[in-house]
Amino acid sequence: MPVRADNLARLLAPRHIAFVGGDDAAFSAVQCARLFEGQVWGVNPRRGDFEGLPCFASVSELPEAPDAVFLAVPRSAATEVVADLAACDAGGVVCFTAGFGELGEDGKQAEAKLVLAAGEMALVGPNCYGMINYTNGAVLWPFGAGDTRCKLGVALIMQSGMLPANLTMNDRSLPISYVVSAGNQAMLAIEDYIEHLLDDKAVTAFGIYIEGIRSVEKFATAALGALHRGKPVVALKAGRSALASQLAVSHTGSLAGADDAFDALFDECGVIRVDSPVELVETLKFLSVSGAPRGRRLAAFTCSGGDALMVADQARSLGLDLVQPSAAACERLRALLPEIATVSNPLDYTTPLWGNTRIMPQVFESLIDDGYDAAVVIQDFPPPHIHDDPTLYRNDARSFIEACRATGVPGAVCSDLPENIDRESREIMLTGRVTPLQGLDAGLTAIAHACRYGESRETRLAQARAFCPVNPGEGGARVVIDEWEGKTRLCAAGIQVPHGVRIPFADFPLDALPLPGPLAIKLISAELPHKSEVGAVRLGISDLDGLNAAAGEIYASVGARVPQIAREACLVEMMIGEVIAELMVGVRRDPQFGLLLVVASGGVLVEVLRDARSLLLPTSATRVHAALAELRSFPLLNGFRGRPAVDLEALTQIILNIAEFAATQGGVLAEMDINPLLVTTKGSFAADVMLVECNDGA
Repeated sequence: MPVRADNLARLLAPRHIAFVGGDDAAFSAVQCARLFEGQVWGVNPRRGDFEGLPCFASVSELPEAPDAVFLAVPRSAATEVVADLAACDAGGVVCFTAGFGELGEDGKQAEAKLVLAAGEMALVGPNCYGMINYTNGAVLWPFGAGDTRCKLGVALIMQSGMLPANLTMNDRSLPISYVVSAGNQAMLAIEDYIEHLLDDKAVTAFGIYIEGIRSVEKFATAALGALHRGKPVVALKAGRSALASQLAVSHTGSLAGADDAFDALFDECGVIRVDSPVELVETLKFLSVSGAPRGRRLAAFTCSGGDALMVADQARSLGLDLVQPSAAACERLRALLPEIATVSNPLDYTTPLWGNTRIMPQVFESLIDDGYDAAVVIQDFPPPHIHDDPTLYRNDARSFIEACRATGVPGAVCSDLPENIDRESREIMLTGRVTPLQGLDAGLTAIAHACRYGESRETRLAQARAFCPVNPGEGGARVVIDEWEGKTRLCAAGIQVPHGVRIPFADFPLDALPLPGPLAIKLISAELPHKSEVGAVRLGISDLDGLNAAAGEIYASVGARVPQIAREACLVEMMIGEVIAELMVGVRRDPQFGLLLVVASGGVLVEVLRDARSLLLPTSATRVHAALAELRSFPLLNGFRGRPAVDLEALTQIILNIAEFAATQGGVLAEMDINPLLVTTKGSFAADVMLVECNDGA
């Protein structure tokens, strides 16, 4: 809505701000007045002023319609005040007031009335901590927000209240331009704030904390917009575990979608996912200060053999490429380094050169300029009680800054321990556009995130598409389709299955083999999708006596273990030979994300290995091929140790056919597992299939 978008612009960059309420409002107003150059007003019928700031009895008495309002009144009064603000054409409201949708049905009804009263105003929250614009000093925030403005930095947009408050207190020199605590997102969601700030020149990147997404389509559009503009989105997503998902619902009233669906969405849109607040801060800091490298080739420098080994170990696990220097670079470095130094990457340049401002810039540049995408120096800066003269430490930092500037390569100075870079040293690095990273683990992880983002950005942009979920919705009661019916449907869709026949148990014993061996025999039952646990499968049958015996064994075993299961017929199939690999290809339906394609290493260990990749549907051959290449079992497909390789193009097409089959089932399909999909040089075969439908067709 154009009017609401204009009002959001007024709210985020206001000329005047009204603070409505009691102590929380008064504290926030006084804090804001210290940084904000515009007008600040209080609204409270029982106070003459807010510690010297003008205070009015009601919003109707304000000198003019405020661009922004901080609302901290009881829930019983909030809706009326919001209606009065809408009537006087205020821009937007940050609703600190709680007691709405997070409390259940009664709260949801009150929240709907609040949104209705807001009309075309921009409404942040309710149940949120507020908003800070560090670029113009607008602080609508009921806790300490600091006293420093920022011309260029990251926008923190978060559902949580305390997390952004904690991040504003960081002692890690993270430059912050905006902070938005989105709260219940009754009107405006995280994606709305990203969309609005995409073209704000003060925003270098977005740091988001989410528990759920209101609109998957809109979030994807906003994230792709950020990708196009080179403004990375770094997400801390809660809800990896089932318990965390339940807590997310009760915490903010937003449903946490399935975690693998979020991973698929983030991967498609170029969103960087992190696992902790520290990782979030360090990744945002590197991307905001140094920028995204073009690839994963990292030049690393240390003044310690131990640091060099630790960097080498971590770089390998993080996928960073410590490619060794070329012969020409080695020659340049040997001419500069002491005899005790060994030319390698990581490079231990040894203590004789420590702090040497004449030689060290040349050392750094000689390696960095050898085709590397990023560079890091491992350096801890001692506190005054350990060493009161940091000159040599800072000399190396300045030499490194000089080399990074000369080569145009993103660089960082990273300490082993988080606390071992003092503020003044960090400021020297920031001024030189080199990132101070605090803590070896989080620092190298931040570099790895940034490298992967920079390396894949162009590819993701080339594949970018408007996302619309395929067949989303809750559906109804779930009904399992038996394997015979499932395979019949797959065959009709052009997906190969082993040649087989359905034989009633009443027809046994047979007089002849129905198919050439070796054979497999299984019970056909929609009530028993997983058969091996109850002895309902026999494999490798080569003769008639073996087949008749196997049928009898299955009939007896199922009868003894699960007597309530009907035993009407079995499926006899020809076994597939010369199998190169077993995959699992599954499709499941998510209420928000629609159909999700899962490609995994298959077989009986599928849940143990958990070697899987998820893709949102519709998808493409490029994305499917990339998902296969990321599996740990991919070498088997690609010709492991002289074994034949599969036709990856044909395998990719089979998987796309399976996805298309799922999509054509409409809203009926709830879940499908093909496990295993037997991959051979002659094609791929769905050896087992489980289809689950919603019986109401919703």
